Amino acid sequence: MPNLPRYLSLLSFISACTLTRIWAADAPAASPAPGTPEYDNAPRTDAPATAAALGPREWIDPDTGHRVIRISDEPNNQSLYFHYNSYTPEGDKMIFGAPSGIWALDLKTLGQGEPKLDWLVDGRNTAPAAAPAAPAGSGGRGGRGGRSGVSPLMAAFKSRDAYYTANGVLYAVNVDTKVSRIVTTGRPWGVNADETYVGSMINQVDPTGKVQPPTPPTLVPQRERMFGDKIKAGIPLTKDEEYAASKEDGLARRLLNPTSMAFIFTNLKTNASITAGYQYASIDHQQFNPVDPNLVLYAHEGTWHEVERIWTIRTDGSAQRLMYKRQMDMEIVGHEWWSHDGKTIWFDMQTPRSHDFWIGGVNIDTGQLTKYHIQRNWWGVHFNSSRDNTLFASDGGDPTQVAFCQDGEWINLFRVQPDGSVTREKLVNLSKNNYVTGQGGIEPNVTITPDNKWVVFRANMEGGIVHAYAVEIGGDPAKISKPEKFVATN
Repeated sequence: MPNLPRYLSLLSFISACTLTRIWAADAPAASPAPGTPEYDNAPRTDAPATAAALGPREWIDPDTGHRVIRISDEPNNQSLYFHYNSYTPEGDKMIFGAPSGIWALDLKTLGQGEPKLDWLVDGRNTAPAAAPAAPAGSGGRGGRGGRSGVSPLMAAFKSRDAYYTANGVLYAVNVDTKVSRIVTTGRPWGVNADETYVGSMINQVDPTGKVQPPTPPTLVPQRERMFGDKIKAGIPLTKDEEYAASKEDGLARRLLNPTSMAFIFTNLKTNASITAGYQYASIDHQQFNPVDPNLVLYAHEGTWHEVERIWTIRTDGSAQRLMYKRQMDMEIVGHEWWSHDGKTIWFDMQTPRSHDFWIGGVNIDTGQLTKYHIQRNWWGVHFNSSRDNTLFASDGGDPTQVAFCQDGEWINLFRVQPDGSVTREKLVNLSKNNYVTGQGGIEPNVTITPDNKWVVFRANMEGGIVHAYAVEIGGDPAKISKPEKFVATN
């Protein structure tokens, strides 16, 4: 039988992450005075604390030959969740969060001595004195890990601003001047490409009555759905397979009585809002297109092999449509993200689940599907792409994840080949990282820097404390790990 406390802890974590995709502040910060559109929240002179027992700031991974740099020594600093934009339009800076507030990393000098960091917003000493500290290594897909009064949301697609929340207010800070301004109240999940709209969610039934709840499905126990052939053959399930089935049973229950949800799109110039896109579903992964200011990508959460997951909608409520329909039983697609040019939705694809693995992408105008075949141990919880779509990265996974990788705890780089295949190169050994979210673990959440020189991720591989890292894509050809070509094994 699966470990029940372990399962309940993880289920509670997944539910919380579905309801809150942004980095909501753990404790309120003092609001600026009413009528003050700008204010100086620049950091104070005293530096944040650093961990006492850390190794060198940079090193060569002995298993891959690639150089790894810890971005900051402050405990529980983290890069953003993988589909949030963390880079300035010019590609010279990357924003990230820490218990001390919001920081920017200088990418132009990365690798030339100690990382150059700019402290943009001071988020310390804003919580009540009695507030308990977060456990070391805590934080999942979005959070900072430690506590701060400010929570980074994303970097703007076109301007030099970075957006963050504090005390129920959305702010923007200029990464050069470090001056903040009030944008709007609330904690939206994103800001659009030209910074004229923000999006948020509401639980509300369609007042016109046109959108009605679906007929509840008949749910089959996930042990049978996922491992029916083994069960019929009398083959006992492994502990990891039992655990995976128990997680999916919890997700499947969302399909029995889904909540009616809708989008709220607020015009930042007029402060007018519209409510649109009523649907009975667990909506997640909302993200504005990086080019088209009126297009939104979002997901239906649940058991991926039983939901049609990937959808888009426009900010006026029109063109709500399914972007990829599953073609076989137990097929899954998920953890979707926009290409930098806004033309493709990329995603993790398995045909069927846990058997055959791809990086998939659908063109939003033509519907054309692109598929890059990968091996089981190349899979990652999250994938991401370079700005020119020539490189992809994955953050790996342990044996409890959907791919059941036995040697999958790596940061991986994929290079697109002329024949439509990809090669894989190991960048970082993450065997010391705890991947199990809800049990002190963290998912690394890779992104590729705009200059294609680094892969950024987060991990708790140094003593269980979360840090953000950058691994160099290049290096000494005689020392770095050699690219692997795909050999079908499934």
